Amino acid sequence: MVRALYPGSFDPIHNGHIDIAVRAARIFEEVVVGVYDFPKKKLLFDVEERLALARLCFADTPNIEVAKFSGFTVDYARVVNATVLVRGLRVFSDFELEFRMGLANKKLAPEIETVSIMTDIQHIYISSSTIREIAELGGDVSSMVPPFVADALKRRFAELRANQDSPGYTISIRD
Repeated sequence: MVRALYPGSFDPIHNGHIDIAVRAARIFEEVVVGVYDFPKKKLLFDVEERLALARLCFADTPNIEVAKFSGFTVDYARVVNATVLVRGLRVFSDFELEFRMGLANKKLAPEIETVSIMTDIQHIYISSSTIREIAELGGDVSSMVPPFVADALKRRFAELRANQDSPGYTISIRD
């Protein structure tokens, strides 16, 4: 049996992530969607919220499990007996980052392979950071995320506005 790990921060999880995980689940017997607990970036949702949203996404996919993890991805892959890391590729710039990360992971864990799955063309423009900014500005993200994720985004930004707080993202689609 081949078990794969699809790691990420999933802040928020979106249709591109879901597509990659479901397609990976058709290739591998089991897929663990690993929600990284404390990535080195500003988060909109805490790990428990990200886990809950991811679990809702895959509730009807029996060979996908959702779990949180810390530390090195390859160490967690070993913990869950995954022999494959799944990564998604959207645009050319993703390839360089994923290539370097794949080589580093191979050095750390030679027994674990990295498999990259190209995104479906309908999801090529989607990124979590773009979704967060559109949602923060009150835009419609319903074509990019499941309805319950869109609702969670609305609630979270309403909370932030009520507290006169802003996540302060460094990438801007306003420019």
